[in-house]
Amino acid sequence: MSRTSRVALVAAVAFLAGLSLGQVARAAKREGTSYRPLDVFAEVLAHVENNYVEEVPEKELVYGAIEGLVGKLDPHSTFMRPEVYRQLKEETSGEFDGVGLELTVRADQITVVSPIPDSPGERAGILPGDRLLQIDGTSTRDFTLLDAIRKLKGAPGTRVTLQIMREGFQAPQDLTLLRDHIRTQSVEWRVLDRDAGLLYVRVKSFTDRTDRSLKRALEEGRTQLGHELGGLALDLRNNPGGLLDQAVRVSDRFLREGIIVTTEGRGRGNREVEMAHGKETEPDYPVVVLVNRGSASASEIVAGALQDHKRATILGTQSFGKGSVQTVIDLSDGSGLKLTQARYYTPKHRSIHELGITPDVVVAESPPAAPPAGAAPADAQLARAAEVLRQSPRKAAAGGARK
Repeated sequence: MSRTSRVALVAAVAFLAGLSLGQVARAAKREGTSYRPLDVFAEVLAHVENNYVEEVPEKELVYGAIEGLVGKLDPHSTFMRPEVYRQLKEETSGEFDGVGLELTVRADQITVVSPIPDSPGERAGILPGDRLLQIDGTSTRDFTLLDAIRKLKGAPGTRVTLQIMREGFQAPQDLTLLRDHIRTQSVEWRVLDRDAGLLYVRVKSFTDRTDRSLKRALEEGRTQLGHELGGLALDLRNNPGGLLDQAVRVSDRFLREGIIVTTEGRGRGNREVEMAHGKETEPDYPVVVLVNRGSASASEIVAGALQDHKRATILGTQSFGKGSVQTVIDLSDGSGLKLTQARYYTPKHRSIHELGITPDVVVAESPPAAPPAGAAPADAQLARAAEVLRQSPRKAAAGGARK
């Protein structure tokens, strides 16, 4: 971290602890050379407070300093002002207002990780990998991730116009979206093939209720079939991730033992290993996990764990490649800090950061097209998944039922 960044951090922490910027500067002078860089911060602050053309509240100056500091780290570390932090908490609970796009920064461009299912973004046809060049006519060239999120948030019924660029486009295209109140049911399911006992479960995101919802889906599927499952198609396509603990619990549901994921931060002591437990493990029926370019973060943890343990066949296309772990920290004034503190590794210690999970069976996604009247859209990946499940040898389920 640079000296000027340390200055901004010390000032910001002191302010959030209840000290005024003047107190920070005076304390710095009393401490002498150890805090000499704060002298420069105090000088700049004095010039801004006394001579800037408009009066700027101290809180705005501090928030700006923090945002500048954190913005120099990586695209996934962000400082969230209180109103933005409240919105994040709403999203992890499954409800929020906006257009439903999970975003990141790649090559200095605001990039779509995945549209949230049944959101305005998905209905408008936005795809993983699309780059947002403008939001309501404002260029995103110098935007941080937080800047983009702020511009996209808004009351339901209000409009926002996005200029997007996609691989294969000859020129950028404008899309106007109507913001909505988004309620995400993280898990949905249906019987895929009654005769073969195949169940289809889609996990849309990893919220605080995902594992419970998955457990309920599996139980209801058994009830509808009237017997144990013959196979499961677990769909993680366009799932941008979410809560790490939920990814661990979902993985644990299919593994009796062994490592699920290892997270490694700075220093040898900052290493954590999440292990599977034998309690409540699903029987050894065949599992196919579907992934695509929109499968990221927590989705990749699940896919990587089941792939390394040979518990599932991974099918689809290369996943997104977000292999870092963020910790969300509550700050005293109601704001929050989302800070990248570790990278995660699959059970075989594979890093997927900027690489993604490579499927065992590569199947391209069906090109978007209008199906015949009354027919369901073609899904080549799901059709192949069902074929793989039907051809998989059935294993004895003795001792495997969840207890």
